[in-house]
Amino acid sequence: MGRELLVREIKAAALARMEDAARTEKDFNAVVKQWNHNDRNRERKERYWEIGRPNEEMLHWDRINENDEKGRIKEGLDTVIPPPLNHPYWRQLIRGDFIDTIYDNAFEMWQLIEDPDISSLLKSLTEKQKEVLFLRVVRLCTAAQIACYHDKTDRAVRKLFAAALDSIQDKLAPLIRQQIEAEHPQMTLAKREFLAWYDKKKNAAIDSGDGE
Repeated sequence: MGRELLVREIKAAALARMEDAARTEKDFNAVVKQWNHNDRNRERKERYWEIGRPNEEMLHWDRINENDEKGRIKEGLDTVIPPPLNHPYWRQLIRGDFIDTIYDNAFEMWQLIEDPDISSLLKSLTEKQKEVLFLRVVRLCTAAQIACYHDKTDRAVRKLFAAALDSIQDKLAPLIRQQIEAEHPQMTLAKREFLAWYDKKKNAAIDSGDGE
């Protein structure tokens, strides 16, 4: 551990000297190249240790071209290739982290949310709203699939899903404004972007006559 720390300090000092000595465009390009190299190494290590949430449907896909964002699962791969050991589900279980597995259901998913305000809003939803929100957002089911499961129309499912989102958004917006005024430490850029999007949405609704 001490040797690794010493190596990191030496590399940081060398980069600092490179920055101080930079005078020409070529020198600055070399500094930028070194910073990009360090960032790529950092991101690679973060990807290894972080437990991500990729869409399983997109792990094995056929793309028409390399810029195609959509694709279809290659036939037979779902039965030939088992779930990879690098999948978040297995990585968590191997580490002894069973929290996601325990709360992996519609009525307990609020336990997995770090932000207390959003967690509380999810908890306050009705049981039907929780179930539809879980299937739609976490399980990535379509409205038609959820409707078939609940013996409802897809229109009713979309309406219930929209009501759940509106309930969360309408209650979250004033909480974010209070946090901004109080300079709360939990204020994030994502919350500010959400508030800007929410205000724009509400103003558009008022202008069109749908809002008050």
